Amino acid sequence: MTLSSGARLGPYEILSPLGSGGMGEVYRARDTRLDRTVAVKVLPAHLSSSAEARQRFEREARTISQLSHPHICGLFDVGREGETEYLVMELLEGESLSDRLARGPLPLDQTLRYGGEIADALEKAHRQGIVHRDLKPGNVMLTKAGVKLLDFGLAKAMTAPVQPSGETSLPTMMGTANNLTQEGTILGTFQYMAPEQLEGREADERADIFALGCVLYEMATGKKAFSGSSQASLISAIMKEEPQPISTVQPMTPPALDRVVKSCLAKDPEERWQSAGDVAKELKWIAEGSAAGVAAPALVTARRSRRERLAWTVAALAVLAAAAGWLGTLRRRTAPNSTDGVSRASLLLPERISLKTAVISPDGRRVAFSGEDASGRVQLWIRPLDSYSATPLAGTDGAIFPFWSPDGRFIGFFADKKLKRIESSGGSPLSLHDVDGAGGAWSPGGDILFEGASGPIYRLPATGGQPTAITRIDASRHETSHRYPFFLPDGRHFLYLALNAAGSPRDPANRIWVGSIDGSAAKPLIPANFNAQYSEGHLLFIGGGSNLGGSLLAQPFDPDRLETSGEPVTVAGQVHVYPDYTGYGIFSVSRTATLLFDGSRLQSRLAWFDRSGKLTEFFGEPATHFSPAISPDGSRIAFDVDDPGTATTQIWIGDVSRGVRTRLTSGPGSNAGAVWSADGSRIAFQSDRKYQAGLYTRAATGGGTEQALIDSDNQSIPQAWSKDGRFIAYLDREGAGNRSMQLSGASTSGPPHPFVIAPRSANDYGSARISPDDRWIAYDLDDSGRREVYAVSFPDGQGRVQISSSGGFGPKWTRRGAEILYNGFDGKIMSVPMEVKGSLRAGTPRALFQLPEGASQPGNWDVSPDGERFLINVPVVTSSSIPLDIVFHWAAGLTREK
Repeated sequence: MTLSSGARLGPYEILSPLGSGGMGEVYRARDTRLDRTVAVKVLPAHLSSSAEARQRFEREARTISQLSHPHICGLFDVGREGETEYLVMELLEGESLSDRLARGPLPLDQTLRYGGEIADALEKAHRQGIVHRDLKPGNVMLTKAGVKLLDFGLAKAMTAPVQPSGETSLPTMMGTANNLTQEGTILGTFQYMAPEQLEGREADERADIFALGCVLYEMATGKKAFSGSSQASLISAIMKEEPQPISTVQPMTPPALDRVVKSCLAKDPEERWQSAGDVAKELKWIAEGSAAGVAAPALVTARRSRRERLAWTVAALAVLAAAAGWLGTLRRRTAPNSTDGVSRASLLLPERISLKTAVISPDGRRVAFSGEDASGRVQLWIRPLDSYSATPLAGTDGAIFPFWSPDGRFIGFFADKKLKRIESSGGSPLSLHDVDGAGGAWSPGGDILFEGASGPIYRLPATGGQPTAITRIDASRHETSHRYPFFLPDGRHFLYLALNAAGSPRDPANRIWVGSIDGSAAKPLIPANFNAQYSEGHLLFIGGGSNLGGSLLAQPFDPDRLETSGEPVTVAGQVHVYPDYTGYGIFSVSRTATLLFDGSRLQSRLAWFDRSGKLTEFFGEPATHFSPAISPDGSRIAFDVDDPGTATTQIWIGDVSRGVRTRLTSGPGSNAGAVWSADGSRIAFQSDRKYQAGLYTRAATGGGTEQALIDSDNQSIPQAWSKDGRFIAYLDREGAGNRSMQLSGASTSGPPHPFVIAPRSANDYGSARISPDDRWIAYDLDDSGRREVYAVSFPDGQGRVQISSSGGFGPKWTRRGAEILYNGFDGKIMSVPMEVKGSLRAGTPRALFQLPEGASQPGNWDVSPDGERFLINVPVVTSSSIPLDIVFHWAAGLTREK
């Protein structure tokens, strides 16, 4: 940003920067004449020097100022101060649609409302002879009054010659500053361009309608209508392919919306809707038809006024109806108890509370959840659905995995390595049994089932006593634990998840079983990597299973015959899993068919920061990123991207200077945790393709064949590659049921020759890095009651020196080994000067800067070789601002066979 606070542009006093980009710089300012706050957009310096650009800037500004519409950002003034051209616009308070979509798809009612408002605004502009040419989520603001469209017609006058760098960094326009409207010039953003724009033909208002279809599709599904790994493949997709139907991605979608969007996205402009007004009318008709089908439940849609008053505000209530006629027909073995309509709500956590696990009460009226506050305190909370606030339960510190008694009077939970219970209205908790359990269930007969620390399911009277094992670990199937029991309606049989010993939740031996409370033989049901529940004649379970979660599926199930039938149907496109425990999806269903789940997508952006903690620029678009790693020469970055569509994680490579990113791995299974070789020619990574965490390498260009270095039943997590290229340090972690780990190394050529750098410990090692001169290795370990950073000689592991002084993890060396950087426990990046000549000596740690909220986890950042730039994986939204989803009468959305 080039203007400082207090600077003046005519009568406008600059207050603070709002943002910047290729199209200009935007500031919050005060109109000293009218004493109002406005937004001032400044023409970039490289365009201000062009007389033609200034003329186009002013002419287009005057044109847009004639547009008066409640959903178009108002233009107040245009001026010039010295050599600075500027626009004065309405100051909008809210968030862009692109930022909102980073949290996942919109509820149906919001998609229809916002889509109608966008279409109405386009219709107004089109009647004035103005074509937007660059409609995209980034040019749509969501405010309390609805949407506001930005940058009408201005982009074509503001563009300088640029060279596209790839799908994730495409400019708002391409072409030259001269004759921008001539045939053969491409105007817009590739992801939302109509085929005629890509061909350089003259585009009319129907190009905006195509872009509107792309935006509607993205709002409804959370996915872009067209995508590609490169500019060429993206163009090919737009020109030749049809996007997956919305109802396939989001099954509870009216087919009428599919029809509207499909018509918007017709390749031939003659086959599209011919006016934005017609699209607006269609969306209004769909909205009215949906709302007419079923009365809203006793939940109120509340408007958020101040964040301090949120505390689980009920918002975004969208009512779907059978009258909308969606999703055809499917025979049910058990008729649903619900009405023939589905309705949804979104619930926010109390401010600065991050979700652990959540369950809905049997009567569907309350939610019990385990949440962590900003100080790290974890406790249980109770939220009635007819209230705007949640209440913490005293005495439940450290509580996880809450579960309700059948009458809703009590809640069971695990804390302090004990099974406990507490009245849901409050009081003192009662300890029932010593166990570090994972998941429980309460029977109508007064028994509690729980998992006993990597073992079978136990039965215990709800009043306490001696537990009895009622399932048997089968060593022939390599089982290690039975988890997450859930009672079927008869109160005798229960579902549970059996995990095996291969060290990966993706192993096909993982399966949902049905057991009996009397301990009789269990019956296998379906392969699954996560817990299952029963509701309305269906098993509910998560299909696939990536780092974040998978799709919530429903498969017909007869609770009397204990048999499944038919094929599973998608209920929700994304459900998160609890990362601290294997195989637990965050969803819950009541007896009244009310479904609760965490359907958010924790997307993030890769951002560059300097040593003072100032954000300098972003790399790429929001995605579910993990583990950024900078190449030894600083020119490239490797990072993991989670793909819920394939339920895998894959490695991508990004070019720092050009902004282009390309996919390095594509399966099978998940591939993650990239580590660069010293010359930048190869990447080491972890893969679960054989249902275990093997260690592989491949060329950083993506060419050639992969090489397997470690292929065992243990997890092999790469950490660092020696400068001479001979060794890779990795963490060797035993499989499920044993969390011990050792820091080891393997030869990169010939047969693997593991050697132990540090011994196996009951307390996990966290991460390790080899010094630039190959003489030392730094790592973090908790062997004294607190995790600290240490360094030893490499590769013999002698002469340990403590680097951190007050706890730390995630060490990284700068280029000449003169500095180690690491995470402090307070969320700050710490710096320690190092003397590596002769014996190793460490200086005094000092803080550089505070990491952004949600970015302080291990492996969430890397430093450039010179130590001057930091690449940090910054969450788009914090976990405490992500809503939970509630679906009332969920089964009414399933299809029926005639």
